[in-house]
Amino acid sequence: MPYLLRDALFPIVVFLHALLIGAPANHGRGPFKRAPYAVQRMGRLPAALRESSGLALADSAQGVWSHGDGGTPACLFLVVLPHKTVRLLDLAPLPNTDWEDLTRDAAGCLYIGDFGNNANQRRNLAIYRTNPRAGQPRVDTIAFRYPDQRDFPPRRSRRNFDCEAFFWFNDTLHLFSKDRSRQQWVKHYVLPARPGRHVAVLRDSIRLNRPITSADISPDGRTVALLGYGGVFLFAQQPGQRLFDGRKQFRALPTTGQAEGVVFLNDSTLVVSNEKGRLYRMARRR
Repeated sequence: MPYLLRDALFPIVVFLHALLIGAPANHGRGPFKRAPYAVQRMGRLPAALRESSGLALADSAQGVWSHGDGGTPACLFLVVLPHKTVRLLDLAPLPNTDWEDLTRDAAGCLYIGDFGNNANQRRNLAIYRTNPRAGQPRVDTIAFRYPDQRDFPPRRSRRNFDCEAFFWFNDTLHLFSKDRSRQQWVKHYVLPARPGRHVAVLRDSIRLNRPITSADISPDGRTVALLGYGGVFLFAQQPGQRLFDGRKQFRALPTTGQAEGVVFLNDSTLVVSNEKGRLYRMARRR
């Protein structure tokens, strides 16, 4: 989708800004403490995934599913970390308008977020569900719209309807907006994880100092990771409490470049991928 040069330069400007300002600001929702995680390089994804835009845990140990960015073939890749492709799942003729993130449910079904919306003018936002264990995978569509979007596109100061991050939890899909209005509000929406046409529910919002490009939740359901330019936000999820009200931590990632994918391998270890296909391991210190 063509867009103005200033929109093309926006990620670079925000990324550099995020590195300069360091830790996220406290916007009235409690402080961010430094997350006790060690970070190390893991290598690269296969060449076909140099523009990997999402990660989801696979059945096999140290295995993840991934996919290319918008405009690349409608395929999912099963990779044994760090770089061995063991399966290619071709979902053509499914469109890859702008696939931005990937998540998995408890039954092993994968959800593909075709909700990239740089110009904030799409009316065909969708999430595709498929079961990679099936011989001929069936694809179901979860079509949706945002309850607070009235204009397509809205004026520039209200362009907060792009999305590059979501995860599945307890039959619900949790989506997080990527603010293109320069104000850096992250909105948390929820959707039922079932096919059909739905209106997302706006559950919460928080003002951070960088866009969000991927999300995941730990296997025990206690920690949510939001990947942003230059760092990972970690939120403690507690029953009956809004996500952004819980305990908050932040781990800076100043050397990872423009990171696009995050996944929990287990409750204390995450993997991050960037737009160049490089992989990084985040392990909680004991």
